[in-house]
Amino acid sequence: MVCLLVGAGYAALLYSAQAPWGRPLNYALAFIRFAVVSFLCFLLLSPFLKTTTSTTEKPTVVLAVDDSQSVGLFTPGAVLSQTTSGLQQLTRTLTERGFQVETRPLSQPTRLIPPDSLRFTAATSNLDGLLSTVSEAYEGRNLAGVVLVSDGIVNQGRSPVYSEYRFPIYAVGVGDTLPKKDLSLPTLTYNRVAFSGNRFPLEVEVGYEGFGGAATVQVRENGRVLQTRRVALPAGRRRTKTTFLLTAPAPGKRRYEVLIERQPGEFTPLNNQKTAYVDVVKGKLRVLLAGAAPHPDLKALRAAILRNDNFDLTTYLPGIGALPAPTYDVAILHQLPAQGGLGAELLAQVRSRRVPALFVLGAQSDLAAYNRLGTGLTVQPRGGQTDEVTPVPNPAFARFTFEEDALRRFAEYPPAPVPFGQFSLSGGAEAALLQQVGRLKTQRPLLVFGGTPQQKQATLLTDGSWQWRLQEAVEHDAQPEAYDRLIIRTLQLLTQNANKKRLDVYPTQDNFTTQDDVTLGAETYNAVFERVYGQPVTLTLTDEQKQTRTFRFVPTEDGAPLHLGPLAGGLYRYQARATLGGQPQQDQGELLVQEQQLEALDARADHNLLYQLARRSGSRLYYPQQLAQLGQDILKANYKPVIYEQEDLKELINLKWLFFLLLALVTAEWAARKYSGGI
Repeated sequence: MVCLLVGAGYAALLYSAQAPWGRPLNYALAFIRFAVVSFLCFLLLSPFLKTTTSTTEKPTVVLAVDDSQSVGLFTPGAVLSQTTSGLQQLTRTLTERGFQVETRPLSQPTRLIPPDSLRFTAATSNLDGLLSTVSEAYEGRNLAGVVLVSDGIVNQGRSPVYSEYRFPIYAVGVGDTLPKKDLSLPTLTYNRVAFSGNRFPLEVEVGYEGFGGAATVQVRENGRVLQTRRVALPAGRRRTKTTFLLTAPAPGKRRYEVLIERQPGEFTPLNNQKTAYVDVVKGKLRVLLAGAAPHPDLKALRAAILRNDNFDLTTYLPGIGALPAPTYDVAILHQLPAQGGLGAELLAQVRSRRVPALFVLGAQSDLAAYNRLGTGLTVQPRGGQTDEVTPVPNPAFARFTFEEDALRRFAEYPPAPVPFGQFSLSGGAEAALLQQVGRLKTQRPLLVFGGTPQQKQATLLTDGSWQWRLQEAVEHDAQPEAYDRLIIRTLQLLTQNANKKRLDVYPTQDNFTTQDDVTLGAETYNAVFERVYGQPVTLTLTDEQKQTRTFRFVPTEDGAPLHLGPLAGGLYRYQARATLGGQPQQDQGELLVQEQQLEALDARADHNLLYQLARRSGSRLYYPQQLAQLGQDILKANYKPVIYEQEDLKELINLKWLFFLLLALVTAEWAARKYSGGI
């Protein structure tokens, strides 16, 4: 009311005097002035608009389809066709009754596809991963239920019966639950590393159903039969084992095929073959583990090294026992060089022989002496202060990779002390691990690889890593795999042949599977062995059938590898070429891709698992011929749309159209007064 009184008073004072225009126009101008002034006063009170928007979300039914190879291989064709057509009809029925229906395949659970485009080609079955992805994707949404179409076979991830899902599961069983007359190779057990000239065991497990007597098992390499054996199939059992003793040939990566000869009446030969990949090396690498004093780190490092049969370990404490003979291939120097010159004789031996070395810094380390060793890392401490840090991988480091499981375990490690100060990298040194202080990820190094091409060196900036191995053993049933892999890969990287090549191309993993994106790292050097970037590299990849493919890429400073994508199983050889400083350079090597035949191993569907999932969520197990009944049961459940209301507050003064309206009124008033002779 005050705003209206102000506007009325303003208009009365302005237009009550005699005007040169007529009375109707005078009233019109007075009204415009009244409206403009009143509204401007009203805006001074900061009024706002409250709007309410209503949105209706239909109930959603997700068709989670197990499109793995086992479903396609072992489900009768007529039943599989009935299933896909039934899913299409179910989609139409539910859509017509107000449902939103979305299909998500196991092979790509984040992707929506129409039911008629299903292709049963996935190489593994991870039902928990499929259902967990659905749970995350529909968090907070109107999810009526999930129709899970599967044979119940799980060969990757954990079993879904151990997970809790917040939605009804309508299970549809496909596949075949009847035992089939079949032979199979469930597992091969062997050491992945063998020494040239030595004999190594290859244990073969033979599975059989409906067969007796004996089966013929062969071991082949490149099509050549190495050994043949008749394996007895005892009655009353479903599995038996036999062991082959093979002689490791010349060093290199070897691929051995184990197969069972197919017998009449066998259901499928797809699971009659399995492949073993063995890395044949010259001999054990000799490791010297030396420390300034007894320390828990030494025990942790020793335990990690002894878990790998590829290493021979010698321990030494300066002042206790004789200096070891200089026959070792790599040295771990724990808190050496030490204060007071302890261990100087051993350090001189390591330097004179250019032995690759891993330095572990700690409270007894002489950092000034360490900085003079030329490891590529300089440490300038601030007094005796330390930081408590945990390891975090450096994404720019590509010499080896960290598995997802290792990243999760690193996050569980307790903090370990490192010197507080400034850290400088030089001479092409790279940090594999960085320091994380609390939740803050820093760029300060924790594990550094450096040195020279003639003597590779690495530095671990903490003497508290023993806590990491202990914590991991406690949390993961005495299996500290991430810590042990880190130590072993560090030693393997240090003991690679001294890099006198100006072009170095290498696989980022020891071996890959057919599901992996195969990646190769590449390093290029100038004439004085300094890293250079931006030089094109051409790589030729040759498989066992002598078919070749060519890739071209450019190494960059961020260490991004060359992505070859998934490859078929087998042994591949590669040859890389580049021109560096006007001179042609080349490198060559080999990589292994392991075949995964998980889907062909188990031909018998597990509908009991599907029954448990459905019963626990208040539903039941259906079969393909009951999909119409499934649709009726979903409709009877009477799922309703959900109406969401959203309120929005907006200040009136922020509405642009009001500004232009007021401007138009003021302009009209001014134009009328001007035209009629007023001012």
